[in-house]
Amino acid sequence: MVINAKDLAFQAINEAIRRPDPDITLTDCGGQRFIGAGMSNKTLTIEGIPGNALGAYLNGASITVKGNAQDAVGDTMNDGRIVIHGNIGDAAGYAMRGGSIYVKGNAGYRAGIHMKAYQEKVPVMVIGECAGSFLGEYQAGGLIIVLGLNRGGRKIVGNFPCTGMHGGKMILRSDCSDLVFPGQVSARPATDEDMFEIKKYVGEYCRLFCADESAVMEAPFTVVTPDSNNPYKQLYVAN
Repeated sequence: MVINAKDLAFQAINEAIRRPDPDITLTDCGGQRFIGAGMSNKTLTIEGIPGNALGAYLNGASITVKGNAQDAVGDTMNDGRIVIHGNIGDAAGYAMRGGSIYVKGNAGYRAGIHMKAYQEKVPVMVIGECAGSFLGEYQAGGLIIVLGLNRGGRKIVGNFPCTGMHGGKMILRSDCSDLVFPGQVSARPATDEDMFEIKKYVGEYCRLFCADESAVMEAPFTVVTPDSNNPYKQLYVAN
């Protein structure tokens, strides 16, 4: 089913998406918010630029955007996959607790904020180029991978990465010599085991966006993890 979104509000778009058709293409999207919120068991392709909270609370569906997307992509998503053939705004994957987000280009500020994991639910976000400041802020679980492709002289991540991080893992395709991490995390070169862990996600990124997997995997990677499950203890408990 094809839906032209040019003159539709987000309520009308989501009502149309809820019809029985399993495969839907949305054309002429122009910033409508909340598209695909809570959606499951469907495949949605979007032509244009969806607005804030694309795929919020997504519960097993697949969303592909043939361009950029605005803020809060995958807000609190539970399962499924979101693929962005462009850049995304701020706070992508906010409180994400399952599924995956693949971004061809750049991510804005606070990607992966409050990302979490529970039992078999391990959310994954792969950012192809660079991420803005506060990446992985208060991260409690899951995996964030930033590949730093086409970045020229830019830092792979902006200021204050991993602030408040107390769970999960971040893997950056860089030696990170130009980054400053907070005291409650540790940064180290990736091991063979780390590289094996991310190979399937990097491979999927390269398949989706026609990149050279071998060239991507040959670069140095840095792994960032929290040193403690309670990074705030020193602030509130007297020694």
